[in-house]
Amino acid sequence: MPKKIIFMGTPMFAVPILKSLYQNRFPINLVYTQPPQKSHRGQKINKSPVQVISETLNIDFRSPQSLKNNTKEYEFLKNIDADLAIVVAYGQIIPKEFLNLTKKGFINIHASILPKWRGAAPIQRAIMNLDSETGISIMRINEELDKGPISNIYKLKLDQKDNAKDVSEKLALLAANKILDVIDDIFDGKSKFVDQEDSKATYAKKITKNEGQIDWKNDASKIIGKINGLYPSPGAFFSFNGQRYKILKAEIGNGIGKNGEVISDNLEVACENKKSIKILEIQREGKRVQKIEEFMFGSQIRKGSIISNV
Repeated sequence: MPKKIIFMGTPMFAVPILKSLYQNRFPINLVYTQPPQKSHRGQKINKSPVQVISETLNIDFRSPQSLKNNTKEYEFLKNIDADLAIVVAYGQIIPKEFLNLTKKGFINIHASILPKWRGAAPIQRAIMNLDSETGISIMRINEELDKGPISNIYKLKLDQKDNAKDVSEKLALLAANKILDVIDDIFDGKSKFVDQEDSKATYAKKITKNEGQIDWKNDASKIIGKINGLYPSPGAFFSFNGQRYKILKAEIGNGIGKNGEVISDNLEVACENKKSIKILEIQREGKRVQKIEEFMFGSQIRKGSIISNV
């Protein structure tokens, strides 16, 4: 008798994993995803990437606002009598009572080497922390956030040039490949789930926009970590004459000057420990992204300008 699988996910990170399961003939009976969101001006309804691919593949999906105290969804899922639920960045806490509704439980694919970086923003935090590696952890969901026992960990080396978008794509492809073997082991009863060491846990709290502000008193590597970790959104930024500028791409230079001083005609900014940040791509608030050569033609920021931390 064919197995029944429920998939729960929302962002682009989850899409390659869902596609991999579908293309390898794992029976996805139902998808849960976050409901469509209105754009900031309210003129457009944005479907989640997982909803879009579910429609393309003709997979049934549901998008409740919340599962908490949701008797309707509880009964609906119960009646499916699924074998396994796979959760990938769904964006909602799975209530305790739901966790017993599948024969093999709820499995989560988390984008870190647990117990490091439990929580909402593991990829961004790993990059901002200048970690040398990250990975994916395949774990069984329990009542506590990202604390369930782990069956598999797959690691990925990080390079100083990697940004959050690049790493997210690499981890999604890694997970899309590895989950195929893991599911077979779970169904065959071969998977061994090992409890996490809570004493080694760190937490990847949700990113806020204000975290993107650059402090030029920091080391260059720390600033690059922030630029890469917060790409493409919300982005690392500085302010000059009341305008906000987002830095999308940069590299470390050896220029020397006061912290926050522009030391070249191509917007190289001095920072701590006799290093500098060479800005390569920039976006002025309300404007399009520009290469630094184009940006500097009409910019008020010139060599000798001081970019404050405020």
